[in-house]
Amino acid sequence: MTRTPLVAAASIIISFAGVSLSTTRVVVAEQAAAHDPTSVGKQVFKSANCVGCHKWHGNGGGGYGGDALSLRTTELTRQQIIETVSCGRPGTGMPFHLRGAYESQPCYGLTRAQISDSMPPEAAGFLRPGEVEAVVDYVIAHVKGKGEPTYDECIAFFGNASRVCGIYKSSPQSAAVPDNSPKN
Repeated sequence: MTRTPLVAAASIIISFAGVSLSTTRVVVAEQAAAHDPTSVGKQVFKSANCVGCHKWHGNGGGGYGGDALSLRTTELTRQQIIETVSCGRPGTGMPFHLRGAYESQPCYGLTRAQISDSMPPEAAGFLRPGEVEAVVDYVIAHVKGKGEPTYDECIAFFGNASRVCGIYKSSPQSAAVPDNSPKN
C-alpha cells in the first residue's frame, strides 16, 4: 500500500504523540508513587525533634523529657494523638506544640490554672494545626502498629546514604531495636 507524503508524515506524528503520551503517563505514575503524601509529616517529625525522644523508628526510649512512649504500639486514635502532640502530656516530659495550649486553647478540658504543677513543658518551637495533623498522619501511616523497625523503614527515613540502617540489614533478628544499654 502506498502512502502519500502527507499521510506518512501524519502517521509519524501520531506515532510520536502516542509514544510521548505513554512516556508521560509512566513519568507521572513514577512521580506519584515517589511522592508520599505524608512526607510533610516526616519532615515535621524530624524538625520538631520527635526523634529526640521517640527515635526515628517511633519505639521511644530515653530522651530529654524522660522515657518516651512507643508510637509503634500506641492504641491512641488519630484525634487523641493530635491532642497529645498539641497539648503534650500533663505530668510528663511530653511537650505541648500548639501556641496557646492551656491558655486560649484548653487542653484535655483544662486551663493552665487548673493544671498547675502538672503543666507539660513548652516545645522548643510551636507547630501550626496543619503541621500537627501532618505529623500525626505520618505516624499513623508509617509507625503506628508496624511492629519492629526494618531496614526498609530505616532507609525510607534516612535515605540510602545513611550507615545507621546497617544494623537492620544482616538478619531477621537485626530487625529488632538494638539494645543500647551499657555492657558490663
